[in-house]
Amino acid sequence: MKTIPTVDLADFLSGDAQRKQKFVQEIGNAYHEVGFVTVKNHGIEETLIEKLYEQVKAFFNLPLETKKKYEIVELAGQRGYTSFGREHAKDSPVADLKEFYHVGQEVTDNDPIKNEYPDNIFPDELPEFKTVTLSIYRQFENTGRYLLRALALYLKLDEFYFDKHIHNGNSILRPIHYPPIEGEIPEGAVRAGAHEDINLITLLIGASADGLQVLTRTGEWIPVTALPGQIVVNAGDMLQRLTNNVIRSTTHRVVNPPKELMKTSRYSIPFFLHPRSDMDLTCLPHCVTDENPKKYSDMTAGEYLNERLIELGLKK
Repeated sequence: MKTIPTVDLADFLSGDAQRKQKFVQEIGNAYHEVGFVTVKNHGIEETLIEKLYEQVKAFFNLPLETKKKYEIVELAGQRGYTSFGREHAKDSPVADLKEFYHVGQEVTDNDPIKNEYPDNIFPDELPEFKTVTLSIYRQFENTGRYLLRALALYLKLDEFYFDKHIHNGNSILRPIHYPPIEGEIPEGAVRAGAHEDINLITLLIGASADGLQVLTRTGEWIPVTALPGQIVVNAGDMLQRLTNNVIRSTTHRVVNPPKELMKTSRYSIPFFLHPRSDMDLTCLPHCVTDENPKKYSDMTAGEYLNERLIELGLKK
């Protein structure tokens, strides 16, 4: 496979049974084979995306001492700012060449799960940052809900299997800044080392520069690019565990730019769609067969997330 498959969410939402089934099969096959798709007609407003990029760039352009006001180390990177060089891929001793900001779930319906989540942190210097990030957070959640409904049908589950698990889930909006690369960098350091995502699915609005690559089953790195108006959506480790590898969480990375572009910034804004911490990730019984024996121990989403945050160096 040399390119990432493209699917049209309008097919799933069309009300036409044949188009809906076509979408289910296409996205299911893509996640089984490669773990990545690009999605058109995804329902995330272009004007809101533009406003988000404006706010994100404005934040990362603030002086470092201002940004550091919003870095609360004891939160293990769950909310607010994480400074350059603090996170690394789980099997790499070298830090990624990036800084980022986290906006998490806002519980508004008296759900007791609110007690599990730290409060969001918003920069005083940018009064629109809160409104814009929370608005796009809800749109990402909504699009992700439809994609998971399609995957539920592909997995021969009830269409709404995931709905209760992602309601007030521990999802994270993560604006990332990869600063210009100047001077000497540590050997082996890249903008984001080869890794798999922790969560159920990740929705990514088009990055401001090339660099995202995915590892194919044949061991080849291929570029991931979305056309204007498309988003990239990949499966994470939680979905892989749940489905006993029927759905793949594919290794990906962000490589350093060519020499002539070293002194330019790259911005990327993924939305990591997480379930509630009590979701059981025990392999689905019908995904365990003689040909595909059980590969994972039983674990909740919260237990798995905690394990991975320690591996990433964000939590001790």
